[in-house]
Amino acid sequence: MNRVVVIGAGPAGLAAAASAATAGADVVLVDEGERVGGQFWRHHPDLTAPRLQHQLGRFGRLSEALATVRTVSSASVWRVEADPLRVHVLVGPADATGRAAETLTADSVVVATGAHDRVLPVPGWTLPGVTSAGAIQALAKRDALAPGESTVVAGAGPFLLPVAQSVALQGGRVAEVVEAVGFGAILRGWGTKAWQLTAAAGKAGELSGYVASLARHRTPYRFGSAVTRIHGTDAVEAVTVQRIDTQWRPIAGTERTVECDSVGLGHGFTPRLETAIQFGCAISPDRFVTVDAEQRTTVPGVFAAGEITGIGGADAALAEGEIAGLAAAGAASDDPRLKGAAAVRRRMHAFAARLEVHGIRAGWTAWLDDDTIICRCESVRKASIDEFSGVSSRGMRLATRAGLGACQGRTCGRSVDDITGPAGSTVGAGFEHRPVLSSVRIGELAGLSNGAGTLDTEPSGGN
Repeated sequence: MNRVVVIGAGPAGLAAAASAATAGADVVLVDEGERVGGQFWRHHPDLTAPRLQHQLGRFGRLSEALATVRTVSSASVWRVEADPLRVHVLVGPADATGRAAETLTADSVVVATGAHDRVLPVPGWTLPGVTSAGAIQALAKRDALAPGESTVVAGAGPFLLPVAQSVALQGGRVAEVVEAVGFGAILRGWGTKAWQLTAAAGKAGELSGYVASLARHRTPYRFGSAVTRIHGTDAVEAVTVQRIDTQWRPIAGTERTVECDSVGLGHGFTPRLETAIQFGCAISPDRFVTVDAEQRTTVPGVFAAGEITGIGGADAALAEGEIAGLAAAGAASDDPRLKGAAAVRRRMHAFAARLEVHGIRAGWTAWLDDDTIICRCESVRKASIDEFSGVSSRGMRLATRAGLGACQGRTCGRSVDDITGPAGSTVGAGFEHRPVLSSVRIGELAGLSNGAGTLDTEPSGGN
């Protein structure tokens, strides 16, 4: 019996674990969260409003399929190895002492680590009351809270819609939704080969629900605009909303002030590549994990599924996870169970390709000033990054400490890339190459070197 270790319990990871278990594999599912579901199915059993959840039936079926799967929650994967395939984890709350160490050796590994919010820096974005769009969703789904009494939701992409709805459902007021892409560009981008959208008919129902929520609450939706400054003394008091051109450069003379006490920023998503990179998987020029038709990476025995292979949404992630789980469990390439999932993947990839119209454009850096903090962890300002942008990526980081704080560049890394220009791709690669994948105390490392902790070093059934 093959052992399959799945890293990540969002839609892709759950689908991979369930399909691998159904195919007869010995499956271990590890995730850093307290409960399975990832960002998409983040929930609290007593507080989460049903209207904030989608595809709960699918979630229930996947959860039932995990009956034979060993699920390890609150598990921080801090190191992986490719030969042999090993996954090193510390089990317990991330801020706890005395976490239990475990090493899982596998025949196959499915990496489904997902993505996190991309938030572009804005002057004033370090004020209390500013958060990511995803954090607003987490507050609503997990804690039944709105971020404030009056919120501006700004950025780019369709994710702004459910964020605005979640604020309203929790009793907050959305002062405005501010979308960077112009209305005409959105029509052209989403209207190309419109017949392909019929394959994702369920999305139309979601869209109509979001639009109805905006209309019911009389929420303005501003296209071709951006929040270019956030104002306040001790907390958010207002924002400047400004028209921007097609490259996201602010247009002078279009500034206006919107009063609010909270701001949610979301400019798309960044794949969490660290684990795949440590395995040695090839990364494409657009910075996603390269996979074949069966979700195999370039490393033998390592598969990848979900947002780390391309930002495509939950339906694409579910299909990719199902394929990866079956293939990791040893299913033949002509296995009929792969065909249905492959068809869904093809349709959802065609749908997701339209998200490119909302992609970040280079002109956004024009709304920054020299004093804008880019790296929040180390309080590194734009002027410091500009001063050292001509040196090596290592030199720039050592001189400014950009990306060397607690988040290790997860928040600022790609923004630093955009600011430094053509050399940014090497800078970003440096941010994503981390010898330790998650925070580990010195005492924990010392304990591991002394042989402390639990070691599970062999697959239960062998090859």
